Amino acid sequence: MKRKRFLGSLLAGPFLASAPWDLTQETITGRPDDLPWRIPPYLKPGNTVGITCPAGFMTLAELQPAMETIRSWGFNIRLGKTVGERDFIFGGTDTERLADMQQMLDDPSIHAIMCARGGYGCVRIIDQLDFRKFTETPKWIIGFSDVTVFHAELNHHFHIASIHSKMCNSFPDHPEQAEKEQWESIVSIQLALTGKAIEYPVIYDPANRPGSGSGILAGGNLKTIETLAGSASDLRTDGMILFLEDTGEYLYSIDRMFYNLKRTGKLDRLNGLLIGAFRVKPDDPGDEFGRSIYNIVMDQVSAYKYPVCFNFPVGHVKTNYALKCGVKHALNISNGQVIFKETS
Repeated sequence: MKRKRFLGSLLAGPFLASAPWDLTQETITGRPDDLPWRIPPYLKPGNTVGITCPAGFMTLAELQPAMETIRSWGFNIRLGKTVGERDFIFGGTDTERLADMQQMLDDPSIHAIMCARGGYGCVRIIDQLDFRKFTETPKWIIGFSDVTVFHAELNHHFHIASIHSKMCNSFPDHPEQAEKEQWESIVSIQLALTGKAIEYPVIYDPANRPGSGSGILAGGNLKTIETLAGSASDLRTDGMILFLEDTGEYLYSIDRMFYNLKRTGKLDRLNGLLIGAFRVKPDDPGDEFGRSIYNIVMDQVSAYKYPVCFNFPVGHVKTNYALKCGVKHALNISNGQVIFKETS
């Protein structure tokens, strides 16, 4: 369903009367900033996690380690029809991936949706998804990288929390042999899903900018956020703590993306900034950019006073800890340490 028709139906149909908020403000101004943020129910043993492939493809055999671990947490699993499907780089055709994600969103017996992997493809289906039943009974959407599209959509339109974390393709074949940081980042997904506190192993970086701030958490993959700018899924950041990560980009490209953040106002009114892992492509010989991630970031935020943390454990790395987008957090950087935690 196209978004204009979706919003129009909300205004005309019976959903509006029973909804916990009124979307008229967004329809008129495009600014749903007054909507309350909602946290989906945390999972309990026996609840069901749906697994689907809204972006890249993944085989059933490749899913086995993730399935074994999720079941060990006491959850049931519902596999989507896109698991094992392939249309070139995608987990099935756009039509198949759309139908699978829609079924997961609508099914009240599914309590969380884990995206099998990232890659590319979520933006090809986002405008056709109907979130009406999802907003009546919200559930956790889990993933990162290309799944930033879904996090941004929930941020922009619905103010419903979601989990930015590793996906099925990152679960180790043999947990007992996994590196400590890798396994702890997997376990952080379980902690996030069950409402338990997560301790983030943030190593203090001398380049950090001290300060404190609190706000709703938002962010994800920088390239994806850039491509969504000006669209119906444009990420809102005012008064929030923003986290960013990326991989496979040249430094000059990262610089350009930070200029996009600055020029679109996404850096103006933050309460904190977390810079995660940036796996950078080496400069081509003779075309050296001559600036580091530190230079790029601080050039763009020099006019502001909010705290900035570098090397936060999130991104396309082993230490990719779960983060609850849409949930209030506090950030404090002082005395050579970083404290980041969820607040009420």
